[in-house]
Amino acid sequence: MNDDPFLEEGWRRLAGRSLLASAVKSLAIVAGVVAGLLRFLTSRDWPIGGIAAVCAAAATLVVSAVVAYDVARLRTTRWRLTRERLELRSGVTLRRHRSIPLDRVRSVNLRADPVARVFGLTVVKVGTGEHAAEGTELVLDPLTRHEAESLRRTLLRQDERPASGEGPLAELRWSWIRYAPLSLWSFTGAALVLGVLYKALNSFGAKRLVTEAADGLWDWVTARPLVAVPLILAVNLAVGVLGAVLLFAESWGRYRLEREPGRLRLHRGLLTTRSLTLEERRLRGVEISEPLLLRLGGGARVKTIATGLGKADEHETEDAAALTPPLPRALAWSLATKIANIPATPPTPIAPRTDALGHAAPMDSPWPPAGVTGHGTGRHRATERDAGEAAEPEASAGALGMGALVPHPAAARRRRIVRALVTVAVLALAAGLASWLLPWQWSRAAVWAIPAPALPFGMWLAVESARSLGHALGRRHLVTRQGAVVRRTIALDRRGVSGWTITESYFQRRSGLLTVSAATAAGKGHYDVVDVDRGDGLELAARAVPGLLEPFLVREKK
Repeated sequence: MNDDPFLEEGWRRLAGRSLLASAVKSLAIVAGVVAGLLRFLTSRDWPIGGIAAVCAAAATLVVSAVVAYDVARLRTTRWRLTRERLELRSGVTLRRHRSIPLDRVRSVNLRADPVARVFGLTVVKVGTGEHAAEGTELVLDPLTRHEAESLRRTLLRQDERPASGEGPLAELRWSWIRYAPLSLWSFTGAALVLGVLYKALNSFGAKRLVTEAADGLWDWVTARPLVAVPLILAVNLAVGVLGAVLLFAESWGRYRLEREPGRLRLHRGLLTTRSLTLEERRLRGVEISEPLLLRLGGGARVKTIATGLGKADEHETEDAAALTPPLPRALAWSLATKIANIPATPPTPIAPRTDALGHAAPMDSPWPPAGVTGHGTGRHRATERDAGEAAEPEASAGALGMGALVPHPAAARRRRIVRALVTVAVLALAAGLASWLLPWQWSRAAVWAIPAPALPFGMWLAVESARSLGHALGRRHLVTRQGAVVRRTIALDRRGVSGWTITESYFQRRSGLLTVSAATAAGKGHYDVVDVDRGDGLELAARAVPGLLEPFLVREKK
């Protein structure tokens, strides 16, 4: 950084081309204003010449106001980079002076929408490792593309020479687009499109036309339901699938994940380009996310658990922590192993240690031993049913180099089944009461449409949720897994655990279970091992971070 030009120029302005970009973006506001004026003036029988003059004046006024505000913003905004910190002065009416020490910089995010790309502009967001909700990101909106790249390299202490290595960790394969429709967007996308279209037509004064079209469609559906309903469902699915595919292409086009010296860098975006650079020393683990539809299709996604990641913008469709698009499950596990630097084989036992029950066990070996689980004060080998339910987690843990995930006790499965049965019983009681009170015969049968499918769905949810439970302990990472509708496998770096929260409800206590939550400064702040045996959970926490929980444990004597 000694020869960096940023250090010699003092306070700098933002890119002046921002005025042109603001003028172009203001045309979206102009369109709404003109549409409203057209609707109002035509209803008053104004002549075409008068309408055109008013609309032109309104458009000029809107563009001028937006550009004037941007001029004031640019004149009152300055930033500079010193050897110790990055500073920003901003504010048109309320002046603010923000400063970030360079040693606190954790991530640099570059983003350029289509308009900004035309004018060679980029928005730079500098993360400090704290949550975005606390307003800790410093945003330079915008810089020129060259300035943004140079600032990124300077903040992350990276020279311009390309990193030597074996190529990128992952690049987009357009065959992955087959996973795009495996989301709720495929079923709800058409409704969202219709909502946006209705709002747009209504703003142009076409509400009457929309109402007539809706009435005609309803008459057709009621007249020919056997033809209309399947056709509407097919069109809804087709529109949703098309929207999901287009959204995948825009969000993940040109995707590339590569490892630079000491950091990860993610590029993506077909129209709006996005670039995220994250220091690997701030990486606290990885998450494998498998939503139900994606899981049934054999896919998964990889997310990072790291400090310095802010929340996604309101208009963003992707999680800020997402490192990959939906991709094949095997590739997701392999990529997660490379990102987290997880060894390919279980660690070699090193320092022998006596556990809470007096059994000798190495501190850094996987814990608990494969095929063994705990209940209360004793231990027993897992039953065939437990082993069968843990078969799928075992394969995944093996992919992370942790050996087999340890299945949770049968009491965890029993809790979920009882919870599902109680829920169905409550729904059935409410349906019975409603059918007794309602006077119409058809309504008495209709109220049972909810509790009838609730029983099989609830039982499936209970069994699938129990099958997903598991945990393991490796040399560097604590692995936990849970979830039925969205199955999540977390590999959390043990060095990033700053504390433990032990939760034990009344019903958990009666079943000999508890929930162990690992607190960390990264990600969502805590990650849970749910419904684990009391002895196993406490021993797991004690061994994951030696010495942190020990003062609070009372070990049983042999």
